[in-house]
Amino acid sequence: MNEVTELAYALDTFYFLLSGALVMFMAAGFSMLEAGLVRAKNTAEILTKNISLYSIACIMYLLCGYQIMYGGGEGFIPNFGVLIGADNEVADVLNGDAYYSNLSDFFFQVVFVATAMSIVSGAVAERMKLWSFLGFAVVMTGFIYPVQGFWKWGGGFLDAAGFQDFAGSGVVHMTGAAAALAGVILLGARKGKYGPNGEVKAIPGSNMPLATLGTFILWLGWFGFNGGSQLIVSNVLDANAVAAIFVNTNTAASGGAVAALLTARALFGKADLTMALNGGIAGLVAITAEPLMPSPLLATIIGAIGGVLVVFSIVGLDKLKIDDPVGAISAHGTVGIWGLLAVVLSNDAASIGGQLLGIISIFLWVFISAFIVWGILKAVVGIRVSEEEEYEGLDVGECGLEAYPEFTKTQ
Repeated sequence: MNEVTELAYALDTFYFLLSGALVMFMAAGFSMLEAGLVRAKNTAEILTKNISLYSIACIMYLLCGYQIMYGGGEGFIPNFGVLIGADNEVADVLNGDAYYSNLSDFFFQVVFVATAMSIVSGAVAERMKLWSFLGFAVVMTGFIYPVQGFWKWGGGFLDAAGFQDFAGSGVVHMTGAAAALAGVILLGARKGKYGPNGEVKAIPGSNMPLATLGTFILWLGWFGFNGGSQLIVSNVLDANAVAAIFVNTNTAASGGAVAALLTARALFGKADLTMALNGGIAGLVAITAEPLMPSPLLATIIGAIGGVLVVFSIVGLDKLKIDDPVGAISAHGTVGIWGLLAVVLSNDAASIGGQLLGIISIFLWVFISAFIVWGILKAVVGIRVSEEEEYEGLDVGECGLEAYPEFTKTQ
């Protein structure tokens, strides 16, 4: 192995790890966004969920998830192995066959599965039992996510069918939204959210500066999410590709935020901050399926369409009495579907048929399997807190402390 190859290996490994660290920081973004959009009495509980789900995801993906997703297999059925290892990494490097450390790949992939589970957290906020949620996180991160991940990124049938999903509009974001939708349907809406005649009652979040900070953290982390998915950066072509991905990711988010703000102004007569925040996230989700091939202008348009869609989706779900406190199902699910379809606008290798196959397959697998797991949890231990606990707040009922004790004391 010559010095040039060793340097490329070291650079690509470092880039992979740095990208993974940026994606890991998205856990802080989800935590702050959700903490800002829930009521003060539920803040400590939502933060507990976020640090716990991240940790569970890391352990479950280590124990079995990574080996299910990348352990081989054919068609629909992956190999079900356990425990990640170095896999003769040193020998691969000496032979010049490795582009980067295998363990850096594991680290990069594990923060993706945690992102998918974070999407579920916000959608079921303010009325779900903490331990039921964490029980679902074990199954979601260890089994449900890795199986559909194998179908595309592990060489399964979706990859063979030509389904294109560069960084995970479907594999990560729509997956999280589908699992969240199943949980929300079984869980029901928060008390007081919908009136007897179908009217929708706003339940404002507790901290808009925190929600805005969370969105900016997610925006920053997304450069690792999309940019890291190029995998290597040690040659001219890949370095230029990473630069294009960064620019497209940034401009798509900008387009989404502006479009959502304008749409909210047209619909409600006001500049709705929460819609602008969700619009920025929607733009990021929309471009994630193909952040390399579009021109910056096309990326902006793709993001802007996502920003419009997320506003109408949030309003539409409320009309259906599907209560999602943070808009996660719309931003990651509805817009995730749009992002997958938008791939055909710039990637000649994609087809509408292949994209629809991926959308339908992933959604059905995740929604049905999640619905079954949620249903079992509901029957065995219950998934919803009591009406009294919901009224007093989950901070006290589930965590025994309050995030803002000076302002939310109940005694």
